[in-house]
Amino acid sequence: MTIERQNPPALHPTPGYHHVTTVDARRTVHLAGQCPLTPDGEVVSGDVLAQVDQVVANTEVALAHAGATPEDVVRTVIYVATAEQPALSAVWQRFTTSSIAAAFTTASTLVGVTCLGFAGQLVELDVTAALA
Repeated sequence: MTIERQNPPALHPTPGYHHVTTVDARRTVHLAGQCPLTPDGEVVSGDVLAQVDQVVANTEVALAHAGATPEDVVRTVIYVATAEQPALSAVWQRFTTSSIAAAFTTASTLVGVTCLGFAGQLVELDVTAALA
């Protein structure tokens, strides 16, 4: 399998992700939105960064269950319940320095939204991976 990550020279520089990800794969893995829920189904209380840490842990488990790693990820979308740019930047920084940081070197999108599905939920991660 080949995953090519590219930045066309006519597009703006990025803070680590790539504008274009091309995959020659036999199998794709689509994770449900990974939420900041503990194994007993409770939303992690506290700030958005504590919630990011739980989302990272949940994503690691889901990827491993599918036989994938962060390096196999070809697309991510991060949803954050905020309109504040500093909060969005802090979430991006936390994800891109986490144990799944390699997942964010691919085609990635960061979006501020009005609300998410669970009461108190501040962040959610959508992940697609490609496998040989």
